[in-house]
Amino acid sequence: MTTTIRQEDLIQSVADALQFISYYHPRDFIDAVHAAYLREENPAARDAMAQILVNSRMCAEGHRPICQDTGIVTVFVRAGMDVRWEADMGLEEMINAGVARAYNHPDNKLRASILRDPAGERENTGDNTPAVVYTRLVPGDTVAIEVAAKGGGSEAKARFAMLNPSDSVVDWVLEQVPKMGAGWCPPGILGIGIGGTADKAMQLAKEACMESVDIHELRERGPASTVDELRLELFDRVNQLGIGAQGLGGLTTVLDVKIRDYPTHAANKPVAIIPNCAATRHVRFELDGSGVATLPAPKLEDWPEVTWGSAGQARRVDLAQVTPEDMAGWRPGETLLLSGTLLTGRDAAHKRIQELLARGESLPVDFRGKFIYYVGPVDPVGDEVMGPAGPTTATRMDKFTQMMLTQTGLAGMIGKAERSPETVDVIRRHGAVYLIAVGGAAYLVSRAIRSARVVAFEDLGMEAIHEFEVEDMPVTVAVSADGESIHETGPREWRARIGGIPVSVE
Repeated sequence: MTTTIRQEDLIQSVADALQFISYYHPRDFIDAVHAAYLREENPAARDAMAQILVNSRMCAEGHRPICQDTGIVTVFVRAGMDVRWEADMGLEEMINAGVARAYNHPDNKLRASILRDPAGERENTGDNTPAVVYTRLVPGDTVAIEVAAKGGGSEAKARFAMLNPSDSVVDWVLEQVPKMGAGWCPPGILGIGIGGTADKAMQLAKEACMESVDIHELRERGPASTVDELRLELFDRVNQLGIGAQGLGGLTTVLDVKIRDYPTHAANKPVAIIPNCAATRHVRFELDGSGVATLPAPKLEDWPEVTWGSAGQARRVDLAQVTPEDMAGWRPGETLLLSGTLLTGRDAAHKRIQELLARGESLPVDFRGKFIYYVGPVDPVGDEVMGPAGPTTATRMDKFTQMMLTQTGLAGMIGKAERSPETVDVIRRHGAVYLIAVGGAAYLVSRAIRSARVVAFEDLGMEAIHEFEVEDMPVTVAVSADGESIHETGPREWRARIGGIPVSVE
C-alpha cells in the first residue's frame, strides 16, 4: 500500500508540534518533577522546583513558552519506504518551513536563537532555521517524526569521550556531571550514548533524551540488561552527588538516566552525555496521508496543585535604595524579591561594551549602582509587557565580570548556574553579589516585569540591553559579598547528608 503525504501537511504538523512543545511539558516529566518536589528536603531546591511546576502550569494555561530559550530544533524522521510525496520541496526544506512558521506565529512568537556564520559574523537567521534533521528510511507507509527544541544552556553541557575498552562508563559519567555545573538547569534527564563512532554516540545520546521518564518502573521490575543496570546505578550515584535543583544542593539532580547503545569497534568505547533541562520539550507524531497530525492537548488537571510564594520568608529589596551595606547582609540561599530598575545584557552586549571601553568611548547606559540581568527575552504578545524572560547561564559572562565591576560601577548580577572560582573572588573583592533566577521558570519571572524598553544596541535583537522595571522578582543569593558560593556549599552539604538519607524514586 502506498501513502501520499502532502507538503502542507508536513509543514503545518511541524509548526503545530513546535508550538505545542513550547508551552506543554510532557506529562511524565511533570509527574517526575512533582515527585522530586515532594521528596526534597532542601528548602531552596524545593522552592526552585515549585517555581518550575507553577511556571509549567501557567504556560499550559497561557500558551506561552516554558523558557525564554525556545531552543534549536532537532527532528528525527522515520520515513516509510512506501510513502509518496506530493511536494515540490525537499524534506529538510519542508521541515524548515514548519520551523519558520512556528517561530513567527503571531499569537505565540518564539525566540529566534539560531545564528548563521557561527565562526564569524554570527548573524541571526530571524526564524530559528535551520533545524538539525536526522532521517531514516524504514519499511512501512507512514512517516513518524519526533520534534524537540533543545535549549542552548543544556546543549552547552554535552560531553564526549573516546574511552578505552576497559574504562568504566560509570566512573567517566560521575567525573563529568559535577563539571557540567548547573547551567543545564537540573533537575532533568541525562541522555547517554555508548558505542558506534564519535558522531553516532552523540546522536544516540540525543535520541535517548526523547524517551519517557520510567526509572521508577525499571526499579520495580528489575534490570534485564547491562543498559538497565547502568541506568539504575547512574541514577542513584548521580543523585548522591547532591548537586540538586539549579545546583543549590539537594536530593534530586536527575529525574532519569536514559541510555542507548550501538555496536562499536573493538578498539573503541565512544561515550556521550547530553542533558535535557527543566524545559524538556519533545513530541512525536505520525503522518499517514489523512492530513495534518493531531496532537491531543493535555488536561490542566494533569498538573499538580503546587503553589509558589515566598513573600512571607523572603527579603524585599528596593533596587533604588540598596546599598553595599545592605548587600553585605545577604546570605547564600536566601530568597530576595527585587523591585525597581534592572538592566539586561548577555554575551553580545558585553562584548560590545568591552569594545567601547577599549576605545575609550562612553557607554550608552549608566550601570553605576545597578544590577544586570543576563537574559534574552521572548518578544511580548497581546497585552504583555515582556514575554518569558528567564536567566541565561552566567558562566559565559565570567570573562567580562572584572571589567564590568571595575569600569562601570555595576553593583551586582543576576543569571543562572555557578560562577568560576576566579569570578567569585572578583565578586568578593568588589563587595558585589551574584543572584540567580530559576532556569525553567521564565513565564513566572516575566510576570514580575512591569515595564520594559530597549535602551542600547537595538540591532542585537534579543541580546539588546533592555531596562526592566520589576516588582517582587524572585531570586536567590548565589554568591554573597564576602565570596561564599551556594553552588559550592550547597552540593557539598547535601552530598554529605545523602550518605545518611535513603533516596528512592517512589
